[in-house]
Amino acid sequence: MFDSRSRRSRVLIQALATVLTVPFLLPLTAMVQGSFAGRGIGNYQKVFATGVVPTYFRNSAIIAVSVVVIVYVVTMLAAFGFSKLRFRGKEIWFWALLAALTMPEAVLLTPLFVMASRFDLYNEYAAVILPLAALQTPFTVLLARNYVGGIPNELMEAGKVDGASILQVFRHVILPLTRPIAATIVVLTFINSWNSYLLPMLMLNDPGKQVVTLLPSFFTSQYTNDQTGVLAAAVITAVPAVIAYLSAQKYFERGMAAGALK
Repeated sequence: MFDSRSRRSRVLIQALATVLTVPFLLPLTAMVQGSFAGRGIGNYQKVFATGVVPTYFRNSAIIAVSVVVIVYVVTMLAAFGFSKLRFRGKEIWFWALLAALTMPEAVLLTPLFVMASRFDLYNEYAAVILPLAALQTPFTVLLARNYVGGIPNELMEAGKVDGASILQVFRHVILPLTRPIAATIVVLTFINSWNSYLLPMLMLNDPGKQVVTLLPSFFTSQYTNDQTGVLAAAVITAVPAVIAYLSAQKYFERGMAAGALK
């Protein structure tokens, strides 16, 4: 009886998961199919013929990797502090940080542009890297704080008894135990940074510093709209993000589940 119920539950969960993935798979399937319409592989050759793909990929990689490093370091330190350390106003600072989750990127574009111009950061990678890192940190801190909070305090106390400082406990005791949530943070941050469009479009006017998400704009203008070129460029743009997710899928899912439940 129990096995029968368990089997039915698994079937229902699989059916539900299938239904939920259909709305996401259909646009992706249509995008890939449309990218081969007409000239087939020639549509992709047309994208690479623009000559900007290597440059755009390099710029996107610089921005995405820089954002990942900043977000990871800040997130793990903040999660450790908010979950394991005692200091005045800890909860106030934490909820103030979470309040940033309510600020959409589009609302911040004008003040960010004014600040970038004032500090001579326009057309510099930093004008995109720093805002992207700041916008993603509140959510990653929320995930990591829940995960770090589930690590037994006894492990920290044991490290202190052995003469370790707070930073040594953080580095040698806490960090090794946070690999699942760290993988989640790295993948999420990389995908969001790689797919960023508004900030690079606004801040990076220099063609030599533009990013891969601007690649489809080569095939749209006031008088032309090459849909096959746009779709082929979109597929090329999406490939690194898909690879990043698939390569860390196991750790990503484990970290998301642990961060949400603990």
